[in-house]
Amino acid sequence: MTTDLSRRQILATAATTILASSPLWAHAADKTEAPRFELPALPWDAAALDPVISASTIAQHHGKHHAAYVNNLNRLLPTSTLIDADSLVEIVQRSARNEARRPIFNNAAQVWNHTFYWQSLRPKGGGTPPLELAKRIDADFGSLTALREATLTAATEQFGAGWVWLVLDKSQKKLAVVKTGNADTPLTQENLVPLATIDVWEHAYYLDYQSRRKDYAAAVFDKLLNWDFVAANLAKA
Repeated sequence: MTTDLSRRQILATAATTILASSPLWAHAADKTEAPRFELPALPWDAAALDPVISASTIAQHHGKHHAAYVNNLNRLLPTSTLIDADSLVEIVQRSARNEARRPIFNNAAQVWNHTFYWQSLRPKGGGTPPLELAKRIDADFGSLTALREATLTAATEQFGAGWVWLVLDKSQKKLAVVKTGNADTPLTQENLVPLATIDVWEHAYYLDYQSRRKDYAAAVFDKLLNWDFVAANLAKA
């Protein structure tokens, strides 16, 4: 009995060793791949936007919310044909308006939207835009003040979570302010080129402003908006 058991153990061990050393087993064992996307670093220190946006808000917003979208996207992608997409933008565009791909769209769009939002802000921002951009704003809105009012109106009128965008509307050949709900983004509309955005989900401002969304949007526009980023995006459009 003891001899038979020992023989079975030896054979099982030998079989396991052979299988583990075979190419097929090695491929399966190595199949785990690194995550497709990583959480992008902030373009400034987490405390750099204080007191307009506190370091606590940035820590939660970037380190928890943005990170969760990245992790969810990496978890969902391997089971989808979108795993072959060349870029995050392609994933967003191919998953838009496809109900079966809605979970991927929501997370991919939120990864892109948040990264674009961080780039839309800078310490000691706001103020007067670069000269050529200022001229374009005057031509399309009438004045910087009018653009500000359009932005604050969109921020307050957006029902529930969403985003406010400064875009180039290529069909009208004009700058425009648009709002999108939840994870929606101008990337899915061929005629719109996003230039800057303000996140109006509650997690973007509630720690600092509670329910005062308009005050938050005004402070971002006046003190943080990255006009150089806007000008660069417009130049590439």
